[in-house]
Amino acid sequence: MKIRLPLLTALLLLGTTSLRSEESASSPVKIKPKASSAPRSARDGNVQPDTDIIDAPTTAVLDNYGYSARSRFYARGGILQHISFGVYPGVNLGASAAVDGLIGDERKVRMRAPTAQVKWRFYDGDSKMPALAVGFDGQGYLYNANDRRFNQRQRGFYVAATQELGVPGLQLHPSFNVSDFDSNGLFGCLPMTINIRDKAAILIEWDNINNWSDSRLNMGLRTYLTPNFHVDFAVRAIGAGGFYGDGAPRGPERTVQLKYSNSF
Repeated sequence: MKIRLPLLTALLLLGTTSLRSEESASSPVKIKPKASSAPRSARDGNVQPDTDIIDAPTTAVLDNYGYSARSRFYARGGILQHISFGVYPGVNLGASAAVDGLIGDERKVRMRAPTAQVKWRFYDGDSKMPALAVGFDGQGYLYNANDRRFNQRQRGFYVAATQELGVPGLQLHPSFNVSDFDSNGLFGCLPMTINIRDKAAILIEWDNINNWSDSRLNMGLRTYLTPNFHVDFAVRAIGAGGFYGDGAPRGPERTVQLKYSNSF
């Protein structure tokens, strides 16, 4: 009896220890979830990327499943409507159409043929190299009914870059374009934007650079009313004078543009 009692006590202690070990092994280990590194989008309340300045493009694109609609009100009661979609990461497709004389007391209301836009941002850039994009924009300005073409030709095929200039919010967006492959004329554009705490942005463009007389200086102000909606006030062709062949003035021209962007 003296031998069996210590043995029984030892067996009970061993069983209790084993049971506690099994319970600890079967209990799940609590691990903190890893912080998400996914880029923030419109649903996070961020200001949407500026895919365009006044007339010139940037390298920015809408997010995949993103969309935007913008309406430009221009001289003599005209409206230019754009719509764009992010169809694939880094790729945007869009279309635009202009209606002359829709607003006001203009007697002649004319809708111009719709045109297409496409942009591919193929390089995101870094601290040393700018972001790069290629695209096509078939939208021109100031349609000439006599010549059946726009007085201010479409941008056509273009290559654009975007680089911050060492100061937060200050960016340069140079580009080159060929609007007409028959003449193969090469044009340049030198735009700059200054973002002020995602509340407003100053827009400056020296566009259509091929010769001094045909180049245009555009300036404007972009106000971000909400993260998804902004309003642009701009003056195009500052300091320009004279007339086109159909009698349309070469400038200046005041425009107002509304843009809404979001994601599906």
